[in-house]
Formats: sequence, structure tokens, C-alpha cells
Amino acid sequence: MDTLDVLVEKTAANDTRTVAVASAADIEVLQAVEMAMMKGIASFLLIDNEERLQQLIKDQFPELWNNPYISIVHADTIQEAAEKAVRFVSSGEAQVLMKGNLSTAVVMKAVLNAEYGLRTGKVLSHVAAFEVEGYDRLLFVTDAGMNITPKLEEKAQIIRNSVEVARACGVDVPIVAPLAAIETINPAMTPTMDAAALVVMNRRGQIKDCIVDGPLALDNAVSIKSAQHKGITSETAGKADILVVPSIEAGNILYKSLMYFAKAKVGGIIQGAKAPIVLTSRSDSAETKLYSLALAIQTSKN
Repeated sequence: MDTLDVLVEKTAANDTRTVAVASAADIEVLQAVEMAMMKGIASFLLIDNEERLQQLIKDQFPELWNNPYISIVHADTIQEAAEKAVRFVSSGEAQVLMKGNLSTAVVMKAVLNAEYGLRTGKVLSHVAAFEVEGYDRLLFVTDAGMNITPKLEEKAQIIRNSVEVARACGVDVPIVAPLAAIETINPAMTPTMDAAALVVMNRRGQIKDCIVDGPLALDNAVSIKSAQHKGITSETAGKADILVVPSIEAGNILYKSLMYFAKAKVGGIIQGAKAPIVLTSRSDSAETKLYSLALAIQTSKN
């Protein structure tokens, strides 16, 4: 899948999943729901104040009114909406959780609830799939949204989560590049030491279904010409499918640079829970929400 539109098409070609949307009475959220409905990629449980949600749908989204693939579930508060959405996913009535017009903290409190939540014991991490002009395939970036300064074992789990997503998108053996400022090992620079350890863990089967190559600076991870110029002889240097950032600051900067400077298209999910979570920002466009839905639904099928 070399573009996000192809991802949407592939997702629509398979069996339909159900998405539980917490606090769904939001124009951008419903635009994404409507787009997903038109593409045939999912059915939806829309959870919010029933009267307000129905009125918004009647006024602005007539295609969703009395649609057999849409169910409205009443909730008096955003906290109740989050709880009900998580319970639907936990019980198997829905296969994907989506955050609507509420804060991430409210959703994650429900996700992490010991009684009905979606915890598995794994690290939860953000995985973004970028479509960058001039790049011949989707580029996955992790973790730009959850883990602040992950330690070695957390980075290993972050890689495992991202590999699951990349494989769901058709990359059978993704090339993973743990990023650092340089491509040599320097004991004073923890990301280079962690990258070297992750390579060994991969070779010994502790991190499977991928090839880990690092440490690599960003240019050597995505440009074969740059890697060759620097004398890096690895067969995978410059061919990365997955970029693993050393910290949330680095991830946030890379993520937003791709969006604002490269004008890249993006979809992102939280992986590592019982089901994929669409945790887009309330300011994200309907298109980004659609791509995130497609990424989550495709991942849920694998």
C-alpha cells in the first residue's frame, strides 16, 4: 500500500468492522464518519447526548440519518461516553475505539480502567502512517504521542507495535530504523546505545518479523544516496519503513515537520491495547481522521 487512499480502498474490500466513537457530536468527527460510510469501511456506534447528536446529524449529515450502519447510543456526559465506547470494544461489539470531541485524558482513563478497559500489559504507543510526496511507500513514525523518554525494553515494544501496523498495511518484513543524531555508537548518546541493543535483540529473535538497522540519522534512514555517501554499507540503510524516534519531543517535531513542511498526508493510531485506538487531535481534519480510521480498521483485521 503505497498511498493512504490505497489503504482506504483495501480496507473497504474486506469485511466491515464496527467503530465505537466516544463523544461523536462534532462536525469534523461526523465528516470522517460520513466519508468512511461512503467508502464502506466501517459501521459506527456513535455515543453522545442523543438529542444533540440526532439534531446535528439531521441538520448537516442527512446521509447518516436512519442509516443501517449507524447506531446512536445516549450518554449524559463525556465521561459516560468514553466508558460506554470502551465497554463496547472490550466486549467485542466494536473492534476499534475512536476519540471524538473530548480530551485524550478522559478517553485514556477509560481505556486503562482495570474492570472494563483495554489494557493488555503491553506498552501503548502511537504509530503514524505518512504519505510523503516523492516517497515510494508509506512511512511509519513512532512514537510521537505517548511515551516521553522510553527505555530500551519500551522501545522494543514500540517497535513490535509498529511492526504489527506496518505488516497489516502489506509490508511483510518492515525495515526499522532507530533514529539518533549520528550513525555510530557513542556511549555518551543513549539513543545510539539503545539502537545497537535493539539490532542485537532483533537478530536473536526478541523482536520478530522485521529488520532493525541502527543507529541511523534521519538522512541515512530514508536516503540510499546519503547512506552510500557516508560509507554505510548496510543493505537496509536508506530503505526504512519505520522510523523509531528517541523521545516524544523528537517525534513531535518530525511528525509536524512532515505535515507542515512536506505537506504529507497522515493517519495515526494507538497500538498495544486490546484493539486499535483512533486518538486524533480535535483540530485534525476529517481526511486525517478518515485515514486514521482506515489504519485502525486494517490493523484490527490482522
